[in-house]
Amino acid sequence: MVFARTDKALQRLSAMFREGSVRKIYWAMVAELPPDKAGSLVHALRRNVQQNKSYAVAGPAAPPLTKEARLSYRLLVSLERYHLLEIELETGRHHQIRAQLAAIGCHIKGDLKYGSPRSNPGGGIHLHARQVSFVHPVRHEPLVITRGSAEGPGVGRRDGGDGAVNLTADPR
Repeated sequence: MVFARTDKALQRLSAMFREGSVRKIYWAMVAELPPDKAGSLVHALRRNVQQNKSYAVAGPAAPPLTKEARLSYRLLVSLERYHLLEIELETGRHHQIRAQLAAIGCHIKGDLKYGSPRSNPGGGIHLHARQVSFVHPVRHEPLVITRGSAEGPGVGRRDGGDGAVNLTADPR
């Protein structure tokens, strides 16, 4: 979640999200391997408001009934029963990752709504908003906000050597 402190920053941030200039990275634990170790998915998504669910539909998007949804993924690691995918959203649609992965048979662990066979304790799903990056709306500096880090829990701020500011959030 990204917050703006001023109206000016809010307007600029909203425009960045609308124009697709914000990079969003997620991690998902899935039970089945995708067809390729890395790839892109493009679907038309149809939203059902009554069910609070979106469906990936074959064929081109036909507004206003469906909207185009695009993402890319890559396999990070395979464990005995599950596989960790890194997903980069190119569009931001309602339940996009859940619907698109379900459409290719890669159900997110614990996601009963989209086809996982069983829930997780506590009812959550294994989908993690890993990173968001964008240009600061006022200072015009690159920002990279990462949840969880190799350094462990806590809040930190460091320059990764590329000039981007890396903020890590406390995972508690």
